[in-house]
Amino acid sequence: MKHIDSYNFSGKRALIRVDFNVPLNEKFEITDDNRIRAAIPTIKKITGSGGASVIVSHLGRPAGSYDIKYSLKHIVNHLSELTGKKVKFGPDCIGDETLRLAKNLKPGEILLLENLRFCKSETKGDREFAKKLASLADVYVNDAFGTAHRAHASTSCVAEYFGEEKMFGYLMEKELESMDKVLHKAEKPFTTIMGGAKVSEKILIIENLLDQVDNLIIGGGLAYTFIKAGGGKTGSSSVEEDRLEIATNLISMAKEKGVNLLLPEDNLIADKLSNDANTKEVPIDEIPDGWMGLDIGIKSIEKFRSVIEKSQTVLWNGPLGVFEIPKFERGTKSIAKAISEATLNGAFTLIGGGDSVGAIKKYKLEDKVSFVSTGGGAMLEYMEGKLLPGIEAIRGS
Repeated sequence: MKHIDSYNFSGKRALIRVDFNVPLNEKFEITDDNRIRAAIPTIKKITGSGGASVIVSHLGRPAGSYDIKYSLKHIVNHLSELTGKKVKFGPDCIGDETLRLAKNLKPGEILLLENLRFCKSETKGDREFAKKLASLADVYVNDAFGTAHRAHASTSCVAEYFGEEKMFGYLMEKELESMDKVLHKAEKPFTTIMGGAKVSEKILIIENLLDQVDNLIIGGGLAYTFIKAGGGKTGSSSVEEDRLEIATNLISMAKEKGVNLLLPEDNLIADKLSNDANTKEVPIDEIPDGWMGLDIGIKSIEKFRSVIEKSQTVLWNGPLGVFEIPKFERGTKSIAKAISEATLNGAFTLIGGGDSVGAIKKYKLEDKVSFVSTGGGAMLEYMEGKLLPGIEAIRGS
């Protein structure tokens, strides 16, 4: 497998698959450019080494045809600012005109092509489409971790047409390095924090990590399924009734493996999901009918914080409450701060999953943790032990 640092890009065109799936407002202005910024080191490495960059990405979920609100032309000016170069734009991702634009690129130039998902062939993993993409360049660089779990034409199929001339970009390398460190080289004590809404979405990752973690903290909506499985009263809280047996089994598995499984002791309950709701703190297994748990309580915060701050490796996936509503953000905010403190004390801390990433950014702590993953679904599947098509397409040969 080739590596970006040792590869000679001079005089070559690189097809770079990035993840520019960024949010745009009604004026088509970028409201969060983190995913674009994350790809800049790779683009600058290639152009700075005498190579030309042909950049491909998707944006949103268009129905396989042109839709102006998903056009990557909205990205061009900002990408030019970030790279310090005037970025050219190709109004299609394949075709004669696109091929001409790519072949006419001079060393150091950048060409951004139109949204891959305007072509239905992209998501179908069509090999003819992948072959046309491959004809645009001499070398393939995958720097789109957020789509690594998709067997799409530009993420896995295209790599077949480059032989050995393929590699990961800097962002992809950093993502894999961070996850492999947690999965295979975690310093002890290793603590995983699992929040979010559903046990069903976290079963496989919990099972895969039980052989490695010392502490497993369960919070957020998924905690109530565990509490009900243990006979507790959960009121109107979110419970997956069809997952009670699974929750019981996970508790038993943790015990068998000597894992310290921590559930919340208390929680903040409310009579409605609103910032002006009536609230009170009660033991988590004593929630009255008509009330729902929306955040962890003070005792739980202190218990969890104590474990986190003594850890050497921390993985956080999923918030501890409905942090989007100020009244129910204390638990998530406190845990985010505890993770940043652990990082300051020398722990390796990895944050992944859309809502956890949203929380760490909301509290302006993204620079106070070791790594914030750019791929929610891809990270979950990798942590579950699955082989991701976009990674195997390069690693597997």
